Amino acid sequence: MKCVQKEIEVSTRGKGTYEITSEIESFIREAEVTSGQITVFLRHTSASLVIMENADPSARTDLHAFFDDLVPEDLPYLVHTYEGADDSPSHLRMALTRTSEVIPIVEGRSVLGTWQGVFVFEHRRSPHRRRICFSIIGD
Repeated sequence: MKCVQKEIEVSTRGKGTYEITSEIESFIREAEVTSGQITVFLRHTSASLVIMENADPSARTDLHAFFDDLVPEDLPYLVHTYEGADDSPSHLRMALTRTSEVIPIVEGRSVLGTWQGVFVFEHRRSPHRRRICFSIIGD
């Protein structure tokens, strides 16, 4: 059994979803693990990770619209606005989603479904550089 880690950086252009599935698959091949699991961990509090449909971009458009409606930036009771109107809403959106995912590895590949992809879900309007830690344990 071995454990292998790697950190990558993803540049975002502001609110939206940014697919990292190919980076995950590349790291699995690079680690030469055929059976085990990969943990993907996003090291931020104003972005998150989602496993979402990657075939039709309109599914993600709906996700973005849903979160904009669920946690709007103009809620009158928000007080954490040090970095702007999207500061507290970005943290709330992150709290409603996840900052890590664990994906099984079988026969040297992740076992994501046919239409599943892993995405960084950026909740801030401005561009950011997001750090993501990959950790594989397996044989």
